[in-house]
Amino acid sequence: MNSLLAFLFLCFCFCSSALSRPYNAIFNFGDSLSDTGNLLRSRSHAVPAIGKLPYGETFFRHATGRCSDGRLVIDFIAEAFGLPHLPPYLGLKQGQNFSRGVNFAVAGATALDADFFYKRKSGIILWTNHSLTVQLGWFRNLKSSLCTSTQECDKYMKNSLFMVGEIGGNDYNDAYFVGESISEVQSFVPLVVEAITAATAALIEEGAVELVVPGNLPIGCSAVYLTLFQSPNRADYDENGCLKAFNDFAKYHNNYLKRSLHALRTKYPFAKIMYADYYGATIPLLHAPKHHGFYEGTLKACCGGGGPYNFNKSAKCGDVGSKACENPGSYVSWDGLHLTEAAYSFIAKAFLQSLPSLVA
Repeated sequence: MNSLLAFLFLCFCFCSSALSRPYNAIFNFGDSLSDTGNLLRSRSHAVPAIGKLPYGETFFRHATGRCSDGRLVIDFIAEAFGLPHLPPYLGLKQGQNFSRGVNFAVAGATALDADFFYKRKSGIILWTNHSLTVQLGWFRNLKSSLCTSTQECDKYMKNSLFMVGEIGGNDYNDAYFVGESISEVQSFVPLVVEAITAATAALIEEGAVELVVPGNLPIGCSAVYLTLFQSPNRADYDENGCLKAFNDFAKYHNNYLKRSLHALRTKYPFAKIMYADYYGATIPLLHAPKHHGFYEGTLKACCGGGGPYNFNKSAKCGDVGSKACENPGSYVSWDGLHLTEAAYSFIAKAFLQSLPSLVA
């Protein structure tokens, strides 16, 4: 399938979903997988690499604060429902119309509050303290500007979609990157999931009716994990070249999250709480990348500073010594931790196609 046909196919799928499930607004919470510019606006001095090219080069032709070469899953979902790309909360201007939705996600954000990590004294240095609780507070502050009467708010909230994540990945990444073991990190999975489900419940109490809670990606297939935790033992890798132990951990988190969401549905039977299987949506790309147009494979990053997986922590994407590939659309991984626009569009399509069965 050439690029034009692929584009038309995606448009058909997205437009079909938009016709069958209209929303008036989308509100998004999360981390770098869905941040559309909040981290960039939260830093008053040093501009992170995501604030300059090659980030954003594919679609926007300039850096927007997105951790990719172009659009993210949340962008494709907004387009699918005929809504504009969500403006970052920290970029809102006085008098701006944000009734079609707002993005509260911040790159580097954790599900758990910053105090949890500082009290553990593990040496973790957080990119931001704008945790899920903080983002929920932003929404509450904004809500009074979206509707006034109880009746108006009920109607508005019922016609809005709430994306709670993906989040939780940084809670684990930050711990792994300072040397904590899988068993140590696994010990606080229940706390991370509890934070996610608590935020979901809080939004329902605020009036949300339709909510999506995505799971984590297969982190054992990311270039950063493959580089930092490479093993001489071939048995540590699966048939796709991914680290089995870290993928098993991602599945552990996802299964725990799914069980917790099931309990939440019992508590709030009137709400539609949908689990978005980002892990499962990525699996086809790992098994048959060329079949889906990813001719450079799945494990090597498009943008980086060299090495077996083109990830170099001394020359990460955007740093001096790094270089972006010529065709990001043929790669799954953008910078070793985040994906390309092409990969995100694939995941978004898989999610949109699953909506009817998830909502039923």
